[in-house]
Amino acid sequence: MNINLSTLNLLSILKKHRLILGSLFVLVSVYACSSDSSAPDSPTPNPNPEAPTPTPEPEPVIEVNSIPPSSQRPGDANKGYEYLITGDYMSSGIPYDAFIAGFGEDETNVLGRSGDNAKIPYNYTAVDAPNGVRVVAPNCMSCHAGKINDEFIVGLGNHSADYTTNRAENIALLNTAISFLYGGENSDEWEAYDQFRKSIIAIGPKTIMESKGVNPADKIAQVLVAHRDKNSLAWVDEPNVAVADEVIPTDVPAWWLLKKKNAMFYTGIGRKDFCKSFIGSSLLTLADKVKAEELDKKMVDVLAFINSIEAPAYPFTIDSDLASQGKLVFEENCVRCHGSYGADADYPNLMVALTTIGTDNELSNHYSQPSALNDYFRDWFNNGWFGTHANPLEIVSEGGYIAPPLDG
Repeated sequence: MNINLSTLNLLSILKKHRLILGSLFVLVSVYACSSDSSAPDSPTPNPNPEAPTPTPEPEPVIEVNSIPPSSQRPGDANKGYEYLITGDYMSSGIPYDAFIAGFGEDETNVLGRSGDNAKIPYNYTAVDAPNGVRVVAPNCMSCHAGKINDEFIVGLGNHSADYTTNRAENIALLNTAISFLYGGENSDEWEAYDQFRKSIIAIGPKTIMESKGVNPADKIAQVLVAHRDKNSLAWVDEPNVAVADEVIPTDVPAWWLLKKKNAMFYTGIGRKDFCKSFIGSSLLTLADKVKAEELDKKMVDVLAFINSIEAPAYPFTIDSDLASQGKLVFEENCVRCHGSYGADADYPNLMVALTTIGTDNELSNHYSQPSALNDYFRDWFNNGWFGTHANPLEIVSEGGYIAPPLDG
């Protein structure tokens, strides 16, 4: 083999640098294998990265309608109170002597009444029936008075009433007693008792509640309206429309809330003249529209008294720290519908949609959804005496519930 000097020199150089070249090959091979199999290792993540800012939930859509105000008639509050506790807005009932004989005299007299009324419970009133017979009839305190810490308060909703039984179940016994005491059904006493008797027979089986403390006022009104002519207000023995047995219970609101409201009742159906609405309770015993027109003049004083009532002061110690925390929660979540309180008090009078409230819709639907009873009910009030007489009442069934004031 002929190897020239240049070749020998090159081999010598390669031999001299063999270790360096070998090391370089190993490094290149390792890098190549690593590149073929996977990407280079990712940088070590920050062990405490800042949490991403959560996307805020959208504000809930609050569907409300403003309830317009209506002009109300002025009256005398003192006269109104006296009429409430002694007046003849209920004018048929149990003859006074029979009532005392059957129930005895009541000595509590929490209303401080005089004469015959001092001897009977606060939720009854002794009045003269249209024919002059002295009778005992229920009054507004049956639903709109009660006790807190043993203090009797007029205007507080009665949360202890018991409507769990048929209140007409003893009417046959009462009929027998009155007929026996006064010589039959042709007596003046029977005449003075008769309308009360008819109403109780109609109402009793239709207003049986499943629990104590709740009130069937809506159902009582429907039953009475079904038995009255819308124009003359005269009683008819057979109802003009069928009334189902189901009863939707309600809680009796405090009277002192009414002064802030532009509509009556939880559903806001009572619009325009509030005084006309008060006469609705008298459908239990009144004879006809002549009596209703007499009552209409008295109810302005009753409204004046109701508007004069203030909520009783809270009797217990208030934790000021918790109250301050609660104030912030209330102002953030509740003020828009229920209003503000204190020095800058303001009540918005809003009808809140069922979709916003998300609560039981039965009472609202009962008035707002078409049915034979609802159609009759609205027509009876809006197109009869109540809706066409001077200073009319109007029934408006738009659906939803009023967000009530929270005084007291």
